[in-house]
Amino acid sequence: MTSDDQETPARRSDATRAAILAAARARFAADGYAKATIRAIAADAAIDPSMVMRYFGSKDGLFAAAAQIDLDLPDLAAADPDAMGEVLIRHFLAIWEENDNTVLLILLRSSITDDAVAARFREVFAQQVLPAVLRFGTPADAPRRAALIVTQLLGLALCRYVLRIPPVVDLTPPRIVTDIAPTLQRYLTSDPAPTADSPEAARTVTS
Repeated sequence: MTSDDQETPARRSDATRAAILAAARARFAADGYAKATIRAIAADAAIDPSMVMRYFGSKDGLFAAAAQIDLDLPDLAAADPDAMGEVLIRHFLAIWEENDNTVLLILLRSSITDDAVAARFREVFAQQVLPAVLRFGTPADAPRRAALIVTQLLGLALCRYVLRIPPVVDLTPPRIVTDIAPTLQRYLTSDPAPTADSPEAARTVTS
């Protein structure tokens, strides 16, 4: 037997870890975070539950590892300034419809009923969406605009892929781009409108 045919401890460890994560993602997606158990995940991975604890320490640690996602947002600064909303929604649709969206489904389904999972989802989008938005418009207004972008993207994902509301499911990707891109474009680039008690509003009223 050659050295290439021998499975090293490191390779066995990597394979075990990968098997646990695959089983965890499937179980979290099927049962949600609250109902999924270490014992069930270990059974799915055909290993002893103690091995799950050895690799990940706890259910929370396993979930954090299983729910690692990279939205891989495009460089909007390189896009046509008038088409950034379109670039963003096309990328988001590709994540859900052209790639494995298991981890995102885990987060989205579980976040509805589990505060810890909701916090994880907020963290992912805050860390990845906000920096992209900060590059455009008024920096101080970026958190508001990023949050509004997230409402559009997650609202679409929830209705289309989790709740599966028929009219939303029936929308073609080109139709979604046509309907949502202008709103994302506005959130990316607009300055905040004056509120009722702002100096700008007061000047408008008294002028």
